[in-house]
Amino acid sequence: MLTLTDVTSDLTARLANGVRSIAPADWDACAGSANPFLSHAFLAILEESGSVLPRAGWQAIPITVDDADGRPAAIAPAYAKSHSQGEYVFDHGWADAWMRAGGQYYPKLQVAVPFTPVPGPRLLLRDTAAAPALIAAIEAVTDQNDMSSAHATFVSPDQVPLFEAAGWLIRAGIQFHWANEGYGSFDDFLAALASRKRKAIRKERSSAVEGLTIRHVTGSDLTERDWDAFWAFYQDTGSRKWGRPYLTRPFFSLLGERMGEHVLLMLAERNGRPIAGALNLIGADTLYGRYWGCTEEVPFLHFELCYYQAIEAAIARGLKYVEAGAQGEHKLARGYAPVATWSAHYLPDPNFRRAVADFLAHERAAIAADRDYLGTMTPFRKAGAA
Repeated sequence: MLTLTDVTSDLTARLANGVRSIAPADWDACAGSANPFLSHAFLAILEESGSVLPRAGWQAIPITVDDADGRPAAIAPAYAKSHSQGEYVFDHGWADAWMRAGGQYYPKLQVAVPFTPVPGPRLLLRDTAAAPALIAAIEAVTDQNDMSSAHATFVSPDQVPLFEAAGWLIRAGIQFHWANEGYGSFDDFLAALASRKRKAIRKERSSAVEGLTIRHVTGSDLTERDWDAFWAFYQDTGSRKWGRPYLTRPFFSLLGERMGEHVLLMLAERNGRPIAGALNLIGADTLYGRYWGCTEEVPFLHFELCYYQAIEAAIARGLKYVEAGAQGEHKLARGYAPVATWSAHYLPDPNFRRAVADFLAHERAAIAADRDYLGTMTPFRKAGAA
């Protein structure tokens, strides 16, 4: 049983027994409404569906800092982890090095949204002044329970300085996001690309949808038949990428039932039968692409459902961005540009910290150079070009 002894006299820090032990209104007062993955509803669905639970290596232990009235002023969505799966910021090398030196890397503390490489705040703050106390509480949980480390992954850029000020190590990464430059239609977006790239995309799209119907489903229109079809797609992709899917079948039903207005499910159908699908969540200004799968291989259909349809949907809804998940340099040719992502790491052992800090200094330089190079490869027209 993990414990936390109070770390500040002004505010009360405590460990909660899962997200569902915190009142939804109190959680969402800290998390805000911009990012659906940080909502009480989404994180509670992960627990209730059995996708997140201790025997799967994800023990939900939200850390809260409460004000004088006993209400959370700040919350960290924290998990005790017995492995490094489902995180998308890879520390397997760190774990191997620590264990070769005679240490026990697991359990570690992860401040994140499980299975979700979506940048966002990791310090959920109703009172911004509570941020240092919350970081101190995260450190205290790590220290008091003899954990090797704490990791806050996919931290929003505005919160990186808060972790830096506390002495955490900062790690950089790269994702590919699409930005809406005031486009009124997909053709407006294509007009911003070099002629050769425009032609390539039109050819891809025409080939991908030949003989197919694309259907967008959201809100109360989502049915169990739709989720059954998508579950087959998700299982196929999950078994190939991760060995087994992270999410359970009930997760999708609960997602549609409780967060349907945030769900945009895109299905490709042949003669009324779904053969592929892409699941997106709708945020305040961003469309988040999460999962894709198929039961029939069709050239370019992945690009159509995950990237082009997402762009069209974002334009139609007036959203500013599409975030289409982790990795994928192939997104460059489809108009998605490289952006920096950030994580923060607390390593109590000074020798281990020193070694990781040296590694990160070299890695950050390489990542920055790579990001600059990738930025030259976007398909957008150069000044004076047709």
